Amino acid sequence: MLKEILSISGRPGLYKLISHGNNMLVVESLTDKKRTPAYTRDRIMSLGDIAIYTYGDDVPLWQVMENIYKKHDGKTVDAKAIKSDKELDAFFKEILPEYDEDRVYKTDIKKVINWYNALVNAGFTEFKPQDAEKKEEPEAEEDK
Repeated sequence: MLKEILSISGRPGLYKLISHGNNMLVVESLTDKKRTPAYTRDRIMSLGDIAIYTYGDDVPLWQVMENIYKKHDGKTVDAKAIKSDKELDAFFKEILPEYDEDRVYKTDIKKVINWYNALVNAGFTEFKPQDAEKKEEPEAEEDK
């Protein structure tokens, strides 16, 4: 699901991929539903391609989003209540205890919180990609 959600450098908010053409994408803002073009010169990142650094293997963003969703019962996170860097660290340690504090910056954590809030406000309740669900099913059958 997060593969279709894009972050475009220099533009606020998140965008849903609608269509693609020569040297451009047609995207729709999650907040105001306006459609605009995004060109190849724009730095475009799919949220499905983002992972968070940990001391072990990197954790895909969808797992972090699911952890936040479960911890906050599907409600948005009050980002203004998290004022200091220590509170920000404590919040993220509850979500992802093994995250690498040296490589994950405070601005990254704030961005994850803002993205989570934007997705929940847009009606997203499922963050796990469909291909991850298919990979897990054969393993469950093998255990039987």
